[in-house]
Amino acid sequence: MMRARNVTGRGARGAVIAAAALAAALPLGVPMGAWGQVGAPAPTPVSTGPLRPTAPAVARPMTESVAAIVNDEIISTYDLAQRMRLLVSTTGVQPTQDTLPQFQQEALISLVDEHLQVQELRRVEKDNKSTIILSNDEVNDELADMAQQSNLKPEGLIVALKAQGIAEATLVDQIRAQRSWERYIRGRYGSRLRIGEDQIKATQQRLIASASKPQYEVSEVFLDATRIGGMDAANKGAAQLVAQLQQGAPFGAVARQFSSSSTAAAGGDAGWISPGEMPAEVDAAIEQLRPGQLSQPIPVKDGVYIIYLKDKRSGAGQTLVSLKQVAVALSTTATPADIEAARAKLLTVKATIKDCATLEASAGKTPGVVASDLGEAELADLSTEFKDAASKLNVGQLSDPIRTKVGLHVLAVCGKRAAGAAQVEHDQVENRLYGQQLSMIARRAMRDLRNTATIEYR
Repeated sequence: MMRARNVTGRGARGAVIAAAALAAALPLGVPMGAWGQVGAPAPTPVSTGPLRPTAPAVARPMTESVAAIVNDEIISTYDLAQRMRLLVSTTGVQPTQDTLPQFQQEALISLVDEHLQVQELRRVEKDNKSTIILSNDEVNDELADMAQQSNLKPEGLIVALKAQGIAEATLVDQIRAQRSWERYIRGRYGSRLRIGEDQIKATQQRLIASASKPQYEVSEVFLDATRIGGMDAANKGAAQLVAQLQQGAPFGAVARQFSSSSTAAAGGDAGWISPGEMPAEVDAAIEQLRPGQLSQPIPVKDGVYIIYLKDKRSGAGQTLVSLKQVAVALSTTATPADIEAARAKLLTVKATIKDCATLEASAGKTPGVVASDLGEAELADLSTEFKDAASKLNVGQLSDPIRTKVGLHVLAVCGKRAAGAAQVEHDQVENRLYGQQLSMIARRAMRDLRNTATIEYR
C-alpha cells in the first residue's frame, strides 16, 4: 500500500498549488511570490556524461518550497512550475483558472512517476551492474529528433523553450526518465513477451468477420483513473481537455502529454479500427460521431476516453479467399467403392500437408491426386460446396473431402480478407497485440512502484 500523507493543511497546500500554477502561466521574470526556504537540498541529478553547450540557464526563483517528497527526494515548487510551463508549451492548451489545477495535477503526477522510475532504474543498475539510464549523448539524440519534427535545430528548440521560461533541464529530465523507463520495460519484459499464433489468428478472424461493418480511423486519449486519483478526477480532467481541444489545442500534443494509452507516443493515433476492438462504451460513442468530430468524455471500467474520429468507411460487404485444392477426378457415375477409395486417398494426402506452401509438393507424391492453386475469389462467387467450406474454415485449415460433379476435393484456405479494405496482415496484428500487452505491463509496474513508495504531498 502506498504510504502517502499530507504534511500540511488543505489551505496551505492550496496556496502552494495556486502559486505554482500561476507561476507556470506568468511571463518570464514576473515574481512568483514568497514560498519559503527549502530546508533540505535538492536531489542529485542523474549525470551520464557531458551535455553539449547550451544557452544560459533559466534563473531559479530566490525562494521556493517543497511540493512533494518521493522516497526522501524532493520535488520543489520550482520543479512543479517548470513542468507546468512545459505542459502548456508542448500541448498548446491555454491555461485558465479552470484548467490550471489539471495542469498542476498532471505535472505533479508526472514528476512523482519519473522520480520513482529513475530511483528504480538506479537500483536495477546497481544490482545488475548494468547501464539502463540514457547517457547525455542519447538524450541529445532524442532532442535532435524532437527539434527535427519542428523543423528546428536542437539549439533552436532549447532557445524556444527558454523564451517561454522553461529550463533545458526540465525537458532533459523528462526525456531521460521516460525513454530510460521505456527501454527498461522493453528490455526486461519485451523479450519474454510472446504473442501466440492462436491470439493472432483469432484477432485476424475477428477483424475479417467484422469487415462488412463500418470501420473508423480514430485518435484517442485515455486517462487512467488509478493514476490520477479516481474516476471523478478522470471525468473532470477529460471534460477540461475536451473543452481545450474544442478551442483548438492540437490533439496529438495533448495525447502525448496526458494519455496513458499505448498510442500516446504516436499522438494518440490508433489507426483504423472495427467494432469490438475498443470497449463497448467507446464503440457506441464512435457510432454517433461524424468524421472530424470530437467525442465527449467516455467513462469505461478503469478510466475515461476521448475519441477524435478522423474518417469512416463502409464495410467491404464481400470476403476474398485464396484457395488451393488437392483432388481426385471422378465421374458422376462413379461407384460408392470408387468414391470411398478416392476419399481414403485424399485423407492420407491431407495428413501429410503442413501448410499451403507445401501443398503441391505433398500431393504430388501420390499417384492419381492432382493439386492446383485456385487463386483468389469472392466468397459469394464460389460454388455452393466450396462456399460452405471456405466460409467455415480459418486461414491455414483444410476441408474434409468435398464431392462435386467432377470429382472429390480437399480445399485449403490460404488467405482471407475483406474486399475493398486493407488486408489484415499477420505482422500488423502481432505488433498491435504486442504493444497493447507491453503497455499493460508498464502500467502495472508503475502501480507497484507507487504502492510500495513513501510519497508526501505538501
